[in-house]
This record gives sequence, C-alpha cells and structure tokens, in this order.
Amino acid sequence: MNASPVIDVQHLRKTYGGTVAVADVSLAVERGEIFGILGPNGSGKTTTVETMLGLRPTDGGRVRVLGLDPHRHPRRLRERVGVQLQQARLPAQLRVGEALELYASFYRNPAEPAELLDLLGLTGQQRTAFASLSGGQQQRLSIALALVGNPEITVLDELTTGLDPQARRTTWDLIERVRARGVTVVLVTHDMDEAAHLCDRLAIIDHGTVVATGSPRDLTAAESAYTLTIRAGTDSLTTAALPLPGSSSFDLVLGELEVTGSPQDLTNVLVALAQHGITPVAVQTRTRTLEDVFLGLAGDGAASLVTTSR
Repeated sequence: MNASPVIDVQHLRKTYGGTVAVADVSLAVERGEIFGILGPNGSGKTTTVETMLGLRPTDGGRVRVLGLDPHRHPRRLRERVGVQLQQARLPAQLRVGEALELYASFYRNPAEPAELLDLLGLTGQQRTAFASLSGGQQQRLSIALALVGNPEITVLDELTTGLDPQARRTTWDLIERVRARGVTVVLVTHDMDEAAHLCDRLAIIDHGTVVATGSPRDLTAAESAYTLTIRAGTDSLTTAALPLPGSSSFDLVLGELEVTGSPQDLTNVLVALAQHGITPVAVQTRTRTLEDVFLGLAGDGAASLVTTSR
C-alpha cells in the first residue's frame, strides 16, 4: 500500500437544517484494499459516502479523493471513481448491452463491455431488459456500470441488500475479483458477515461519528474473552460443587456450563472438571465476533438492525 491514502476524510460534518447527519467522521482508505463502512440505518454512512464523492456539499471538514477535492474537481474525479449507489435503478426496458454502451459513452477510455460481461457472469444477457434480470443479475450489472470507466476506486453502497444467500456469495466473489484487477473498493454495508468476509479494514459509524476502525481481526481481538460451553452428560455438573478458577465467569443453563475468560482460564476449567471425574461430552468455544463488536459500539439502533437482517 502507498503511504498516501487514496481517500482521506478529516472531521467531515454534514447537517440538514437542525438535523446532524454526519457529526465528525475521519477515515483513510489505502490503495488496493477493500474498505468497509459499517453502521446501522440512519447512522450517516451513506451521507458520508455521498459527501465524499462530491454529490452533497460539506458543512465542515476536509475531503480528498486521489489528492483532489471532489467538490472543486468533480469532472476530474468522475473519470477515476466508479459508483453504485443504494437506490440506483435503470429503466425497466433498457437492455444490458444498451446500458453498458450508454455508460461507456460518458468516458474517454472505457472498459471493453464484453470483458465486463464475462467478468461478471452476464455473457449472453446483452439483449435482456433490466426488468427481466434476477436480483443478483441486476446487482452484477450495477457493478459492471461502476467499472465501465476503468476507475481506480469503486464505491458500492448496500450492494447485496435483498439478495438470497447464493446470490450474495456470488456477489462477494465478484467484488474480490474486482479488487484483483487493481481497483480500490469502498463497501458500504450493514451486513456483518459481508464486512468480515470481504473487508481488509473498516470503519464503524454510529450517530454520525466513527466509533471504531481497524481490520475485522483487530476489532474482534480487542476483547480477550472467550466463551466455552461444556455439556458433561451428568447431573454433577454444578458450579457450586466445583472449585472452578476464580478469574472466570460461570453460568449454568439447561445442564450446560458456560465459562467466559481468557484461554488460560478455560484450560484451568477443563483441568478442574477432570480432577473431579467429569468428562465433557461436548465442548464449544466461541470468540468475539464482528457482530459482538458492532452491537457493543453502535447501541440500540444496531441491535434492531441485526435482528431484522437475519
């Protein structure tokens, strides 16, 4: 990665009358990475991206994309940044080939449409109307249109919302192929699995501010606790009857012992059980997930989002 980020946002602020959509957002995107912007609905993530792209004026802060101010140099950036926005729709009868030709005409050095169709699995669909495409095919076409200008950066907003699991996985594979072509990808999402699977780094936004940044692994490793669920197949599994290590927390639910602590704490628990002649018939370890991080940082709005997105 280059020392200078391809996107640099410092203390961005955006208001609508008395409503603060973005209070204070700072983030940096490095060349060649998939960078995620994660947050509940209404957290300010889409407004952040639209302001970052020069689609909305800022009320404060500094934005640079490929070293340029998007509000002062929109035309120069248009050739270098591809965008697929959340609410983007095409006319129902517009055919796939026609859409690609139309969008290609906006650029001086467009990509070869046939190459994009092959890359995104749309070969043979040139004469298919937009309304006749499946949801997954429509999303693939959206990616193709975002790439038709041979951009250095592409921004994809809520790309897989409403897709079935197979279509989502296929779309994830396509995004990784896009990055393999040398394109920096900014992915706006509220899907925890999507962020964990695709993103090299991400920023979690809540109430218009960045509450955490880092790789999915770094964010989940910030909390050292592990949870061990033990089922012993015996009525003798009780916390009161065992001298279990004091540095862990314990909970006995429906005959299963849940222990939360460090890896060493969990080892000590298993040793203590063995010393009392109790052999587990099932042991399951759970580490902190990105969803845990998200819920812990983003509050009630995140909780309702995670519940409804499952």
